[in-house]
Amino acid sequence: MAPREVTKQRDAEATKGRILAAAKTEFARNGFGGARVDEIADRAKANKRMIYHYFGNKDDLFQAVLEAAYVDIRTAEQKLELDHLPPREALEKLVSFTWDYYLRNPEFITLVNSENLHKARHLKKSKVIEAISQKFVTMVGDLLKRGAADGVFRPGIDAVQLNITIAAIGYYYLTNRFTGKVTFGMDYMTPEALEARLRFNMDTIVRLVCLPD
Repeated sequence: MAPREVTKQRDAEATKGRILAAAKTEFARNGFGGARVDEIADRAKANKRMIYHYFGNKDDLFQAVLEAAYVDIRTAEQKLELDHLPPREALEKLVSFTWDYYLRNPEFITLVNSENLHKARHLKKSKVIEAISQKFVTMVGDLLKRGAADGVFRPGIDAVQLNITIAAIGYYYLTNRFTGKVTFGMDYMTPEALEARLRFNMDTIVRLVCLPD
């Protein structure tokens, strides 16, 4: 490839990266319905024509943002290398990782919330999501089988159900932190409250999965 073509390709990738980053911020802040392509273009220092050229319409751009968000968390999960750890330690690492990821990436939660409001119409069109999700389910399933074979985990636990539970006990806490502060008179987001919640999450999953000592 000629130097000029390499430079052009790099510029295109950089522009697409800026658009995706700007779109992620806009969609996370305002949801799919409230997000404006003009605002995304301004944030990305691009123009609407470039957005449509690289990503198609607003729906296609939102799908690309969702796919990137899911790829990010699933890639990070694979890097945990749980198969190199004893089963219980691996399980605890997964629970801790999920909690920490939600805290460090609040936009992931808001993007998922927005897509649920639209009944997953964008994810339904994605081939990326199915593939990476299955890879994650397989990883957790292998961990559960290994733990059961070692006499550490209860046999027959469904990997999908376990993932739903791990996600739910962190997800619900964070999405309901404002109403919870009113109903329970407790600030969910202090360092002490967050640490206590992680301990509770960990204890809940360990009791659910592990055989009694």
